[in-house]
Amino acid sequence: MKKILGMGNALVDVMIPLESDGILEILDLPKGSMQLVDKERSNAVLTALKDYKKSQSAGGSAANTIHGLAMLGAQTGYIGVIGEDELGGFFVRDLIQAGVEPHMIHSRQETGRAIALVTPDSERTFATFLGAAIELSAENLRPDMFKGYSYFHIEGYLVQNHELIRRAVALAKENGLIVSLDLASYNVVEANKEFLQQIISEYVDILFANEEEAKALTGYEPENALTEIGKFVEIAVVKTGGKGSLVKTISEYCEIGVIPVSPIDTTGAGDLYASGFLYGHASGLSLQKCGELGALLAGNVIEFMGSKMSPERWTYLKGLLNSSFLIPHS
Repeated sequence: MKKILGMGNALVDVMIPLESDGILEILDLPKGSMQLVDKERSNAVLTALKDYKKSQSAGGSAANTIHGLAMLGAQTGYIGVIGEDELGGFFVRDLIQAGVEPHMIHSRQETGRAIALVTPDSERTFATFLGAAIELSAENLRPDMFKGYSYFHIEGYLVQNHELIRRAVALAKENGLIVSLDLASYNVVEANKEFLQQIISEYVDILFANEEEAKALTGYEPENALTEIGKFVEIAVVKTGGKGSLVKTISEYCEIGVIPVSPIDTTGAGDLYASGFLYGHASGLSLQKCGELGALLAGNVIEFMGSKMSPERWTYLKGLLNSSFLIPHS
């Protein structure tokens, strides 16, 4: 099995289910948004919700994808920055327990945390304190970090640091890695569109985007956006939410459906889609099967609170890898 390296904002996800939308208005957090907050406001949100049930896990988009790959049995590694604190220790232990090789840089800042408030309709609202994660820089990257890996997966939240991304993809290509990018946020795409177009056309092999991100990058709706993205990458993937996903290479086009689920929380759905797709690609599966495996993982994770599934669910999913799973076409 080919080894897969990820890089992203190392955050601890703090999941808090809410009974209604009212608390979001009190906290001045627009429903469904991802708000960057400072340490003081992050602490204030946690204080206001101190009596609510909470769960935590190592998070951040790329970390979620790499964790999912490791749980499927892939050999993986992860690059990120954490603080020398309790949350930082928790983050590393969570990765190691899943079988991920950590390539962590340590900071005197606190480890970043993403407070995810989940309303009864499964919508997520994030108050994210980046903390130490924001210190990840081009100077942190060494050629030896990329040795022995075949894939390099990056989360789109990092593309605001142009110097970091340029060095990362250059090192990946120098070492012969396939580069995978998940755009992760439409507002980040809008703010860095010209830079992204350059990096994608020169370095990216596999691109994941949802409808909003694809439109922000190309100006088009899903199918036309897929065609446009496909001009610059070997594999273009546009995720269309409850309708499934569209996948394209220069010679092949697939429409991937969804599996029937009882959603609780959509956190991690896109990240786990990438886990399944990359696992399939690294295993030599067809484009259709890669998409189906992505949809399978995305559908299962939304039946859990947060971006992590139970060990029992992973055992079930790994069992399906040895059988012929099939997801209906859209």
